Amino acid sequence: MRRLTLLSATSLLTACALVAPTTSALSAASGRALFAAQAATATPIQIYGAWHCSNDACTWGTVRTIADFDANNHWLIDRGDGRPSVNLVVLSFVNPLRLLDGTNDAGDANGVPVGMTQGIVNYFTGHGIRVMLSIGGITYVNDWDTALSQNPTLLGQKAAALATQLGVGIEIDYENSSSPNLTGLQSFINAYRAAHPYDATGADPTARLTIDVAAGDRWLIGLDQYATANWLTTSNPVLDYANAMVPSKQPSASTAESNWLEHVDGKPNYSPAIPPLAPAKFTGSLYIAEGSQVRPECTNFASSLQNSTSSFVQTVAPAGGAGSTSGMLGYMFWAADTPSARGVTTDPPNTCQGGVGAGATALSVPIPMPALRQN
Repeated sequence: MRRLTLLSATSLLTACALVAPTTSALSAASGRALFAAQAATATPIQIYGAWHCSNDACTWGTVRTIADFDANNHWLIDRGDGRPSVNLVVLSFVNPLRLLDGTNDAGDANGVPVGMTQGIVNYFTGHGIRVMLSIGGITYVNDWDTALSQNPTLLGQKAAALATQLGVGIEIDYENSSSPNLTGLQSFINAYRAAHPYDATGADPTARLTIDVAAGDRWLIGLDQYATANWLTTSNPVLDYANAMVPSKQPSASTAESNWLEHVDGKPNYSPAIPPLAPAKFTGSLYIAEGSQVRPECTNFASSLQNSTSSFVQTVAPAGGAGSTSGMLGYMFWAADTPSARGVTTDPPNTCQGGVGAGATALSVPIPMPALRQN
């Protein structure tokens, strides 16, 4: 693995000021020149999004009024100055087996959680925020396996129809770490793409089809290898991009960067090898609600990991011929509202304008999301 050390803007200026301590004026000039060079090579963030779990730990099992929803989630559409804090929200999760079966029960209508309504989608899209639905999650691994073994083509068709109905994209969150049904998942993707072909312009929200992989290359190995080799290439892209998910707990800045660098470098020593992934084909993820304490990633951008890792995210160079532009696509945050029945939420008073929202300003996040880099 390449050794790569990058500093946050604040750290970089501090380091530069120490280059020539005996000549302060020269040191300051050098610092400014180095910072300017760093800024000139940084690729702007394009994706800055949050997974959203509603108020019931990601089941979306109840219909919410817009007034209630806004009271707990207003920070997503207003960072404090009227501009949204994010440019993407991913409603999590749809159960793949219920979607395939068209389940109707207390929490689902035709296999879709009843809380994932057109009104909720419009709440975000009306403010220029792209919306996607995540199918799966760690809770529904067995249901993914069952659905893919029964009729993956029909599942892909139903996912495409759901995307059309709500005007959203679809995220694949299939976390089978030992024996993923890649043949079935390929059929799912083929069926979805038959309805919604790949769209490099990003103009068609229903054409946005993505996948989640592990924080680094050492978990979900089979899925990671196949997706990187077959669906996430810049020469023949099938999926728009991957999200490198959060690890088991919030990482340090160096651990987060090391995990993300594994995707960029690949794992040539594995059999089969995991090829390098273009930085333009994935995002990195951080917690905003985890455990019992409010995180700076939610409330204090200056102390946050999105601040301290931003230089890496915007400048990491491609490796092994995978892509030609530097910089990852951006960040995803886990998760808005109530991701767990226990622990902190992003509901008032823990809203995330000061962390995620301030980061959107500091990192000049574009809203709405622009066409994504393809190389």
